[in-house]
Amino acid sequence: MDRAARSSISKASETKPRVAVALGRRQFALALTGLACLSRFPFKDALAHQQPPQQTVNSGEVQELYRRAFVIDANAGPPLEASLPLTAGDLEVVSRSGVTAVKLSVSGQTYSFEQTVDEIAYMQGVVEAHPTHFLLVRTHSDLARAKREGKLGLILAFEHTEVLGSDLARLQLFRRLGILAMQLTYNRRSLYGDGCLEPGNAGLSNLGREAVARMNELGIALDLSHCGAQTTFDGILASKKPVLISHSGCNAVYRHPRNKDDRELRAMAERGGVIGIYMLPFLGGGPVAPPTLELLLRHIEYALKVCGADHVGIGSDLSLGPISDTPEYRARIAQAAAERKSLGIGAPDEERPAYIPELNNPRRLEGIALAMQRRGHSPAVIEKVIGANFYRVLGDIW
Repeated sequence: MDRAARSSISKASETKPRVAVALGRRQFALALTGLACLSRFPFKDALAHQQPPQQTVNSGEVQELYRRAFVIDANAGPPLEASLPLTAGDLEVVSRSGVTAVKLSVSGQTYSFEQTVDEIAYMQGVVEAHPTHFLLVRTHSDLARAKREGKLGLILAFEHTEVLGSDLARLQLFRRLGILAMQLTYNRRSLYGDGCLEPGNAGLSNLGREAVARMNELGIALDLSHCGAQTTFDGILASKKPVLISHSGCNAVYRHPRNKDDRELRAMAERGGVIGIYMLPFLGGGPVAPPTLELLLRHIEYALKVCGADHVGIGSDLSLGPISDTPEYRARIAQAAAERKSLGIGAPDEERPAYIPELNNPRRLEGIALAMQRRGHSPAVIEKVIGANFYRVLGDIW
């Protein structure tokens, strides 16, 4: 939820502009990690006030790899505030992360055009307020600039097409405003195709095909993360450019509406796309526990097997900041999951904690690199997974 908290989660939201409550799954997860898509509401108490101990990194090779690599989280964001400037603690998280760039979703599903533009303006304000920490990505060369200058590149994106309505002319407008990636639908059916929770699984609509063609022309990355199986497959085939599945998992490892079948994974890879594996409960695991590093590695390794080393990355779907897993945090998860279910947008497992304990720190992608090295993956493959693949595919698309 952008800019304002639901009253059912935060009483403080009563002082902010009220918006509709139809949240995206990513927005739900980030609401409970301190981001809430843009985290411009007082949910910061869900963040740990003390940084938890980091996983010991005793491999100089991994440290050097992480230092020089393009580190890209294809669905994440920094801790953000309801107003600017950001706190010193937020900026410290950004600096410590070592992440080159994140794809960050703006605009809620029920946002008006004006509210969406306001969110884009807010992110521009973040960069203007903290130019030594952030860089707004507008072109592929900005990723190299972010790496060179030690800043966090912000790649603005939409997780839905609701703000377009049926007006494809708005694609060019939002591209000029800095929107570089977009999903055709989110969980449910849209004018453009069916989401992963839509039982009809009807695939891409005629308008959706027109949108894909226009996005290709404009250099807006097509993201199919929340799309249903047929819409995902149709979108891959319809696109003349590689596609993103920026944050998902593998159904062969754990069957879930948000995960992808081998058919979609292979088709995506054959056409140059990249899947980002997320760090959400949709990876599998027990009924109340958060997912584990082992589960994450299973999905990464299965995706590597099916797609190949050039087509797998990370899209954590989390804030860069760590989580303090308190009873209050668990209660808020349960409350938000129940509300989303009542709205028909809730997916299975949403009541479980959305973080990985072994990676509960800003340098989680470095932890993934170390874990992959310990399992015998080569430095070249590790570097591709933690960011080089997304760096390559975004250049192909933009």
